Amino acid sequence: MLTLKVTTMVHRKIGRHSNLRFLIIIVGILLVVMYLHNGGWPCGNPYKIPEYKGKMVPKNEGVTAKKDDEIYYYHKNMPLIFIGGVPRSGTTLMRAMLDAHGEVRCGEETRLVPRLLGMRQSWKRSQKEWNRLMEAGLTDEVINDALAAFILEVIAKHGEPAPRLCNKDPFTLKSMTYLRELFPNAKYILMVRDGRATVHSIISRKVTISGFDITNYRDCLQKWNLAIENMYAQCMQVGQTYCLPVHYEQLVLHPEKEMKKILEFLDLKWDESVLHHEEAIGKPGGISLSKVERSTDQVVKPVNLDALTNWVGHIPQDILDDMAYIAPMLSRLGYDPKANPPNYGTPDKFVIDNTNRAKVQGLLAGKPDKSAHETYIKDYIEDPGFPKKHVVDAKIRVPDRDPKLPPRFRRDILPKY
Repeated sequence: MLTLKVTTMVHRKIGRHSNLRFLIIIVGILLVVMYLHNGGWPCGNPYKIPEYKGKMVPKNEGVTAKKDDEIYYYHKNMPLIFIGGVPRSGTTLMRAMLDAHGEVRCGEETRLVPRLLGMRQSWKRSQKEWNRLMEAGLTDEVINDALAAFILEVIAKHGEPAPRLCNKDPFTLKSMTYLRELFPNAKYILMVRDGRATVHSIISRKVTISGFDITNYRDCLQKWNLAIENMYAQCMQVGQTYCLPVHYEQLVLHPEKEMKKILEFLDLKWDESVLHHEEAIGKPGGISLSKVERSTDQVVKPVNLDALTNWVGHIPQDILDDMAYIAPMLSRLGYDPKANPPNYGTPDKFVIDNTNRAKVQGLLAGKPDKSAHETYIKDYIEDPGFPKKHVVDAKIRVPDRDPKLPPRFRRDILPKY
């Protein structure tokens, strides 16, 4: 009898516990359904995106910039141009050549645009920080609109007004897919250069880049590989309609061919001035250069071959032996990691002439090049178009600019001798 009573009591307790578990499960399901349906718990989700009635609209959505009597409208749907790539990859040359076009204005690096984009990326990486922004009502839409407006103001107003606006901040293209959201009609030029030449330039010129150990070729080549892989992948993602990879070497070897392709990509008419950017530097309505950018001393010269293979003979042999493993993007981008020196191609005569003129200028300015004297004799003195009255003792003597000199000689801006 006692055993029967105990068994009955146990069964009743088990039954009550089963009912309690069932009730807890039902309540849990109801709470989940309410959460999914209402966007939060009944007590209120602190990170729920608020819903507002009405809409804030700027009073003047059509913003203008004036130059003389011309008025240019700028807005986030305009076809902006963004130039980027790993620093020391030819971004400054590219922007200078585009700046020489009558309808384009790029201007100096802002350094601000990539920092803003990087700040937004750091917010997104931190769930805690992003939740705080959501709690304050700073949704994706709010942040995107604010960043687009800020970036547009910086690009539009840090230089002269122009029909087509351009920005050159190398690492901006690390945020290419996001910029595509902000500026749906923008186009991107990704400058690509042999990573060995890029890294040698970074190290030899002591260009400080966050995360790069500029005393170590191996580290810099690995960081170059990561950076260009990131940007190249984004370029492929946004598609060939909006992003054009441009190889620095081909731009230098064949400037006319490459610039015609670039201008067609940007929906710009051909302008011969892009081949003579050095003539527009410092002139009203021309090209403005920064005194603190490391490439300024190079882009004041016409397009030339001097920087193509400067890296040869400077990279340690053990790193050259491991190059294919250290920087696999070299092969992917069409470079031979084993070629030392490399063969980038045969330059146009126009570029050879520019290079020779640059050497002559260096000699006249007291900076002799080892082959400059040969250049003097072969390309100037023996040229039938060069007036013999300027040749004295196998040297060029140009006491003043001779208006009768053929254009190919006047373009080199020979200093007084």
